[in-house]
Amino acid sequence: MRIAAEAARFTTAEVNELRYAMATFRRRGTIELLEEKMVGRMIARGYDPDFAQSCFNQIKGFGEYGFPESHAASFALLVFVSAWLKCHYPAAFACGLLNSQPMGFYAPAQIVRDAREHGVEVRPVDVNFSELDNTLEPAAGDPHARALRLGLRQVDGLGEEAGGRLVAARDAPFETVHDLWHRAGIPVAALEKLAAADALRSLGLDRRGALWEARALKAQKPLPLFAHAQAREEAREPPVALPPMPEPEHVIVDYQTLRLSLKAHPLSFLREEFARRGLASTRDLRETRDGRRLALAGVVLVRQRPGSAKGVVFMTLEDEFGIANTVVWPRAFEAYRRTVMGARLVFIRGRIQRQDDIVHLVADHLEDWTPLLLSLAGDEPAFTPPYAHGDEVAHAANPSREVSPRRHPRNVRIIPKSRDFH
Repeated sequence: MRIAAEAARFTTAEVNELRYAMATFRRRGTIELLEEKMVGRMIARGYDPDFAQSCFNQIKGFGEYGFPESHAASFALLVFVSAWLKCHYPAAFACGLLNSQPMGFYAPAQIVRDAREHGVEVRPVDVNFSELDNTLEPAAGDPHARALRLGLRQVDGLGEEAGGRLVAARDAPFETVHDLWHRAGIPVAALEKLAAADALRSLGLDRRGALWEARALKAQKPLPLFAHAQAREEAREPPVALPPMPEPEHVIVDYQTLRLSLKAHPLSFLREEFARRGLASTRDLRETRDGRRLALAGVVLVRQRPGSAKGVVFMTLEDEFGIANTVVWPRAFEAYRRTVMGARLVFIRGRIQRQDDIVHLVADHLEDWTPLLLSLAGDEPAFTPPYAHGDEVAHAANPSREVSPRRHPRNVRIIPKSRDFH
């Protein structure tokens, strides 16, 4: 880069073009155009033609091996530093990853799950404790450890402006939903998102109670600045005893509003039925011998179909115990293409492939069990789920069942989409 800039007077844009061409000249063919430009300018400035050509040949040679080699060295350094941070400061490492989303293979739910498995205390989003970003707090019982407090940025659809106004107005703890509304000056719609995310627990309200009070504010208008002192004297609706929300529904709404849940994993509520049907869990993979057959179900986290893999698809599945790496060969992919590419919850039957501690499940049969997730949002049996209008009965666990119009559209999006790299 320096030679091109000094000897051939390349501009910053031209130097960047040369840098890009060095990594891609085999595919793009742009290196030859830059060769004429650089060698020609060096000759015009008095350099010997053979010397000018030799300089550019060295650049081409570096592009053959030096560019990928330097990238490999940089990646090795990043891996080492990341591993060191994750080992010694797991809470800070997870916090940084969450604040940098979206990035990488793994979504917030997997980052938080891994942090908790490594001893990090993770605290929920709360209007009285959370900043806009995810932050670190002193951990209970250990002055040197840190807990991870989820930030307001995790609340889907809240927005930076509303979150910032809430934090700026928090000179003292919020006491009621009404107090929060007036002091923060955020729209009722934003308040509903916070309530739906179960972020008002410090006000003494669970999710349903908070939503009830937030929606009651729609009929009111914010009072003038100096009328806030009289706000408590307004007429209020009498207290209403709301039925408690079942834990499975809590977890599903957590995933819908926060993209993760600290309460449980969705598949933990289906585990008893999975076990009755003879399905293994990701925990069982650690003890399963090479070549044995088994079946499991998992939420699809990542799909990869690299161009160099000759049509092989790699899927990463998750259940409440961990992850499983699965391999779908081209023949199985063609037979179950729609399931492989579109299922959110997938059933896989196949053969274990093990080499030392590396375990894969090579799939030969797949089924789309996504509709089973819908059952967690209500009180119907897990394996006879209702359907939203967008669900296809042909892919349901019980194809004979008619489409039910009773589900709210939000229930169709039970968990975040997988991260796919094709």
